[in-house]
Amino acid sequence: MKWDDIGEQPCSIARTLSIMGDRWTMLILRNCFLGTRRFDDFQSHLGVTRHVLSERLKRLVEHEILVKTPYVDRQERFEYRLTEKGMELYPVLLSMANWADKWMDGGAGAPMLYQHKSCGQIFKPILTCSECGEEIQARQVVTKLSPVYAAHIKKA
Repeated sequence: MKWDDIGEQPCSIARTLSIMGDRWTMLILRNCFLGTRRFDDFQSHLGVTRHVLSERLKRLVEHEILVKTPYVDRQERFEYRLTEKGMELYPVLLSMANWADKWMDGGAGAPMLYQHKSCGQIFKPILTCSECGEEIQARQVVTKLSPVYAAHIKKA
């Protein structure tokens, strides 16, 4: 299977990777959540080439993760802002950060802390069950085909 076809798989992870599956895209998103909006700022913060940055921003706009809006009336200058769809990727980035803080910190500790505005506390990102509130752990999850997909397989 070619990388360009990965988004056609009946797999939610493969579909996500078809858009988000490279380091520059994830780092662009990280910077969006840290407040970066302008092309030149992305480039200076990330050290990515203009061509690669342009391609990744274009793909994020095409998939409605970012929206491109003008910020200077006289020139064609734009900002890239997260859409609602883009904002919903925040838990993905927090999960990645949490994993790296646990397994890749080299004993130095987490480089970033996360403070919950509502309660003021520094928190550690965890994934919880939407139904009972318990922390999700891989050994306590069973995957099942959805009824829609199971019916699709039967027809094929």
